[in-house]
Amino acid sequence: MSKQELVVLGQDDQSAGCRPGMLTAPLDEDQAADLAKIFKALGDPVRLRLLSLIASRAGGEVCVCDLTPAFELSQPTISHHLKLLRQAGLIDCERRGTWVYYWVLADTLDQLSTFLTTTHKAEATA
Repeated sequence: MSKQELVVLGQDDQSAGCRPGMLTAPLDEDQAADLAKIFKALGDPVRLRLLSLIASRAGGEVCVCDLTPAFELSQPTISHHLKLLRQAGLIDCERRGTWVYYWVLADTLDQLSTFLTTTHKAEATA
């Protein structure tokens, strides 16, 4: 039997979840571009509300038919905003018959959360 040490991600300073080095180094160009795309998608109040509606839905997914009535916007406008959230990697969808169902991509929210939490921790220690 091996005597190797098991390292649990997120339990030491060397690993910060899926993005090691976020605590110890500034963002590189690729990381900054990825996060900027996400923040840009969230920079619109309609998209932020759509993400919130999808994320807070019991069962983890919601039909587009349940999203549209929450806004005083046309269906094509809602679809455009949902497309931008999908392109940013915040949500995904699946067509079932005539309806499309949406759900949040937790990995992207975790990435965003890690960045925001890391920034907060760095400011608190300075």
